[in-house]
Amino acid sequence: MSLRLSTVILPYRRWHEGGRAAWQRAEELGFHTAYTYDHLSWRVPFRDGPWFGAVPTLTAAAGVTERMRLGTLVTSPNFRHPVTLAKELISLDDISGGRITLGIGAGGTGFDASALAPSGREPWTPRERADRFAEFVPLLDRLLTEDTVTYDGTFYAAGGAQNIPGCIQRPRLPFAVAATGPRGLKLAARHGQAWVTTGDPKLYATGTPEQSVEALRAQMDKLGKACADAGRDAAELDKILLTGFTPDRARPLESVAAFVDFAGRHRELGFTEIVVHWPIPETDFAADHGVFEAIATEALAQLG
Repeated sequence: MSLRLSTVILPYRRWHEGGRAAWQRAEELGFHTAYTYDHLSWRVPFRDGPWFGAVPTLTAAAGVTERMRLGTLVTSPNFRHPVTLAKELISLDDISGGRITLGIGAGGTGFDASALAPSGREPWTPRERADRFAEFVPLLDRLLTEDTVTYDGTFYAAGGAQNIPGCIQRPRLPFAVAATGPRGLKLAARHGQAWVTTGDPKLYATGTPEQSVEALRAQMDKLGKACADAGRDAAELDKILLTGFTPDRARPLESVAAFVDFAGRHRELGFTEIVVHWPIPETDFAADHGVFEAIATEALAQLG
C-alpha cells in the first residue's frame, strides 16, 4: 500500500516573517498536502501570542504554491456556520485550482468553544458538540453540491443559500472527517473521502507505543464497521494519522530511520497518509529542521 507524507503548518508567524516561506518550502520538499489548524487561538505557548486565521492563510498559500494540496486539520462547528463556511470553501477551492481538502471535526473545549459564547455560558458538552456536528456535516455537504439550499434544522438554517458555481472539485471538495466515536465515524462513513485520527488521547501521557498501535487498530476496525453499516467499502476512504499526539510522539522526527519505522508500523494498520508538524522550536513540535527535511525527501523511498 502506498503512503503519502503531509505536513501541518501552524499559523503563528506573520506572512512576511516566515509564514509564506514555510508554505513554499513545503511544496519544494514534495509534501502531498500542507494543512493548518483552524482555531481562533490554541494552547500554551501559542495562547497569548500571534495566531492567524485558517482561511486567509490558505488563500495566501494557494497564491504562492502550484501543485501541493492544501487544507484544514481541522475545522469545527465551534465558531463556524455551514452557510458562510461553504461560501469561503468554494472561493478557496477556486483560487487554489481545486487543491483544497476540508479536515473537519466536532471540536473541543478551550478558547474556540467560548469566544462567541455569552458570558457565563458553559461550553458545549461532548454530546452537544456531537449533536451539532451530526447536523453540520450533512448540511455542508448539501451546500457544496447543490446550487440552492433551504434547510431548517435544530441548530442551523439555510434560507435559499446559493453557492453557484460550486467547487472545481466535483461533486465537491473532499472531507477528511476526524472521529473516534460511533457518531463521528458514522459521519465519516457517509460523507467522508478520508478519516482522520490523532490516536487515543487517554494514552498520551502514560501509554506505550504498543498500546497506541492496538488502539489505532481498534479505531480502524470501528471505521470498517461504520462503513459496512453505511453500505460502503472502507477501502474507499483515505486514513490519515496526525502525529504528535501518540505516546511516541517525538520519536518519528528523531531520524529518518525512526520515521521509517514509525510510518511502516502504521502503514501496516491501513493508514494511507502520515501528517507531521512543521518544526517549531521550544514547543511540543520542536525538531531538528535538517532531519525534518531529510524525512520529507528520503523516507518514503525507504519504505518501498
